[in-house]
Amino acid sequence: MLADFFEYDFLRHTFLTGLLIGIIAPLLGTFIVVRRLSLLADALSHVTLAGIAFGLFLDKKFAMGITPLYGGMAFSVLGSIFIEKLRGVYHAYQELAIPIILSGGVGLSLIFISLADGFNTELFNYLFGSVSAVSKQDFLSIAGIAIFIVIIITLFYKELVTLSFDEEHAKVSGIHAKRIHLLFIVLTALVIAASIRIVGVLLVSALMTLPVAASMRLARGFKQMMFLSIVFGELAVIIGLISGYYLSIPPGGTIVMVSIIILLLSIALKRITWKPRKVREA
Repeated sequence: MLADFFEYDFLRHTFLTGLLIGIIAPLLGTFIVVRRLSLLADALSHVTLAGIAFGLFLDKKFAMGITPLYGGMAFSVLGSIFIEKLRGVYHAYQELAIPIILSGGVGLSLIFISLADGFNTELFNYLFGSVSAVSKQDFLSIAGIAIFIVIIITLFYKELVTLSFDEEHAKVSGIHAKRIHLLFIVLTALVIAASIRIVGVLLVSALMTLPVAASMRLARGFKQMMFLSIVFGELAVIIGLISGYYLSIPPGGTIVMVSIIILLLSIALKRITWKPRKVREA
């Protein structure tokens, strides 16, 4: 079944890109879920869509030759910075920053999509992912982002964990909470922008949260939860890409459905193993 993915260049780029996304999306998603910022991915994904639509508009009207993916990355990073700024403005109601940016992203998306003459095949691929849309240039860009994210998380792992579980303790310990949080939210923006080619803008947040939700039912510690999240994410991406290719449907939908199946299985497994333990304790 994997023969085609190694025979053709565009499928090989898609498959390798999927493997990278299967690592970085759940990896950063673990911190997002623990910090109870699951809606952050939704907000930034809609801002990314605005950037993509803006890139399509420029290319359509002025033939500037700008890759929409880079427009999405730029908008996503800017959106992440604005979220952080708004968190400072609404200090007592920091969660307001997310729906504000989400609403702005939706509004800009509709405007730029209309200016770019509406929906087309390329925009559809960005919305729901595509098996054939990843070029060699896209793969190299995403590979660079993946390497950068892994390096940053490795260097600032202790700070990110401390900030995720106890922000007040992190500040007392001398950790620059604002800088680390800004770095974290920018990394989230980059992961979302990198993942849209495979999963699609509308479904990328699922790949960052569903594998983590499944691993939370089985893991006994944070590192184990992170490891299981990556395993579940890779399974979802590989099975989703293969089934999406052979069924001729967008891979984003199949990846999400596989993630949901994994989540349901983890919940069932937890109940099966928990009941005998409860009986033994009784």
